Amino acid sequence: MSTNKAEPKDKAAFSSLIPIFQFIKPYKWVVFSALVALLVTAGVNLSLGQGVKFVIDHGFIAGSQEQLKQAVLVLIGLISLLAVGTFSRFYLMSWIGERVSNDIRKAVFDRIVTLHPSYFEENRSGELMSRLTTDTTLLQSIIGSSFSMALRSALMLVGGLIMLLVTNLKLTLVVVACVPLVLVPMLVFGKKVRKLASSSQDAIADISTYAGEIIQNIKVVQSYSHEQQEQSAFALETEKAFNVAKSRIKQRSFLIAAVIFLTFSAISAMLWVGGSDVLAGTMTGGELGAFVFYAIMVAMSVATVAEVYGELQRAAGAAARLLELLAVESKIQNPEIPQDDELHATTSNSAISLEGISFNYPSRPDVSALNNISLNIETGKTVAIVGPSGAGKTTLFELLQRFYDPASGAIKFHNINIKQLSLNTLRNKMGMVAQNPILFSSDVMHNIRYGNPSASDEQVYTAAKHAHADEFIKQLPQGYNSFLGEQGVRLSGGQKQRIVLARAILKDPEILLLDEATSALDAQSEHHVQAALEHLMQNRTTLIIAHRLATVKHADMIVVMENGEIKATGTHQQLMASNPLYQKLCELQFNLD
Repeated sequence: MSTNKAEPKDKAAFSSLIPIFQFIKPYKWVVFSALVALLVTAGVNLSLGQGVKFVIDHGFIAGSQEQLKQAVLVLIGLISLLAVGTFSRFYLMSWIGERVSNDIRKAVFDRIVTLHPSYFEENRSGELMSRLTTDTTLLQSIIGSSFSMALRSALMLVGGLIMLLVTNLKLTLVVVACVPLVLVPMLVFGKKVRKLASSSQDAIADISTYAGEIIQNIKVVQSYSHEQQEQSAFALETEKAFNVAKSRIKQRSFLIAAVIFLTFSAISAMLWVGGSDVLAGTMTGGELGAFVFYAIMVAMSVATVAEVYGELQRAAGAAARLLELLAVESKIQNPEIPQDDELHATTSNSAISLEGISFNYPSRPDVSALNNISLNIETGKTVAIVGPSGAGKTTLFELLQRFYDPASGAIKFHNINIKQLSLNTLRNKMGMVAQNPILFSSDVMHNIRYGNPSASDEQVYTAAKHAHADEFIKQLPQGYNSFLGEQGVRLSGGQKQRIVLARAILKDPEILLLDEATSALDAQSEHHVQAALEHLMQNRTTLIIAHRLATVKHADMIVVMENGEIKATGTHQQLMASNPLYQKLCELQFNLD
């Protein structure tokens, strides 16, 4: 579970919504146009009350057919203007809501893809996806619809009260006296709604995370016949979310019902007082009709504000979660003044040098992953890194790509500290081929071209041929345009690896990082991948992590690691003669083979 869930304090209920206005600011002219339409519709709405008064006093009561006709025509004109203004207001505010929610979604995603990897060790991907989708959709609803309704209702409330005062002071005092009674439930139930809204969003994130994990590992679920257990577990998760939502809906329903009951009770009291005045002759029927019209308008505005108030409570939680994510700073930052130009000008024989590197993963601060590692790798050489699981081999690769920074020591690339290089420059110089190939839910062309987005189709075909992938790609239903499914599910392990190798060949990196690139493959696939690797390794510095020691016998240097430390370096023959750990690894490997 994430520890970073936003639960805004009561006193700051809506303060989290204020920064959202920075996303609205670029569209100020659209907002201005929407506000003009809002003012026009509010003015027309308020004028309708006087139209009602005119129809009653000069049409019905005066008994004039001509005046009744004129009054009705004026009323129809006002209603037409109201319809046009309402269309403009609704369209423009909805446009702003969609536009701003897209901008927020983009800003959140832009921040997510630049965050340091350790952030994703501490925060679940399902919860981040919930923020990216559910929370931004909720804000879109608030900005595009609820906010517009709140503004309109606020204007109608103020304007309606003014018109009530103008129409009849005595009856207005009756209505105003009831306002505190309406505000009390808004404050009481609103606080509960806000807390439940935050819990509801968290529950939805839990559901998304759970479902995503099960779907992603569906073969494991089915191979262990755990369908029913997962169905039951998911049902429990959804039930938890439903119970939280039910409590939230219940509180909102109480809020709306209480406001409507109290406001219309006030109108009923006003009708009794006003009706008595009409019967006594101190007030005309038109005045009472207009007053009732404005009173209902005020009541509906209060009810709408109460309903929107509940929505804003939810939005406050969503905004806090999104802004919290936007405020996260990556622990891996570009240098203020990158030394990229110096890198391009250097002709150093030392490709990579590690100087006293020590490192602990942020999620495991008490366990040393690397301890005082020092190593020099010459340009153009092939270096193999071997050792038991947990020795720190993969960690070394992650530090080289600067996914993490060491706690002490320095990593230099051509004698320049990698912290002084821009992340793009450093990572573009390196190509990683992992044990478990990562493919995107797209076609073959996209997955290979990921190594170099500007590459031509011919360059993609050439890279695929060098990766021994062209033959099987052409046999796919749509060839290079064949959709591979989620994580390349439609391909075998060897085929996936060759697609990834084609991607690395297309990138043409200066430093090649191979992490167990052939360990999970059958003999035939390994033959193809090994042939592709030999092509890829030509004329470039290569670091290989390998458990299959037979594949690294001919490396220029072999580095033996254990418990985060370098135990020995040398060629295969040297280490066989001098290092017991390497001898043991070889003995186990070759006996198993």
